Amino acid sequence: MQNVKSEKRLSGNRNLLEWVDSVVMAVVFVALVFTFVVRAVRVDGRSMNPTLQDQQLLFISSLPDEPEYGDVVVVDAYTRHNQTLIKRVIGKAGDVIDIDFEDGIVYRNGKALSEPYTAEPTHLKFDTQFPITVPQGSVFVMGDNRNNSRDSRLGEIGCVDLHNILGKTLKQYGLGGTNE
Repeated sequence: MQNVKSEKRLSGNRNLLEWVDSVVMAVVFVALVFTFVVRAVRVDGRSMNPTLQDQQLLFISSLPDEPEYGDVVVVDAYTRHNQTLIKRVIGKAGDVIDIDFEDGIVYRNGKALSEPYTAEPTHLKFDTQFPITVPQGSVFVMGDNRNNSRDSRLGEIGCVDLHNILGKTLKQYGLGGTNE
């Protein structure tokens, strides 16, 4: 009778340990994914309106994948104002970017870009001289709210080194749910 009680207690402890082990492994897995694969970032400001809204939650992929034209990327806070930037990739290495600030048109390699995601034409000019050739290992980025965005047109930001890109956006969440 004593052996039966001991075996039941031992069996119960094993089940509890297996359950605890499973929970610990799940927590470790989720922590690794959110550390090395996916990150959550909150939008701070209006520079990506109308695509993204202030305080919207984004999930970004941290995998080492070179951004493509049109990707929304998160740039590390390396600028003087120490703020993470969320911008759209307009140009990649070797591209020549030019902007007609009078007509508000952005050109890549001599072709006008179709930019249905922008809030308005690009009239705000900073200190970058155009046309500009994007250097190797860099991208030219701009906010969608062009006349209310600090981006590659500003010398202190300029073309962004690929090493300073934290990731590309995966999914966007507003306060009320999914924004697709």
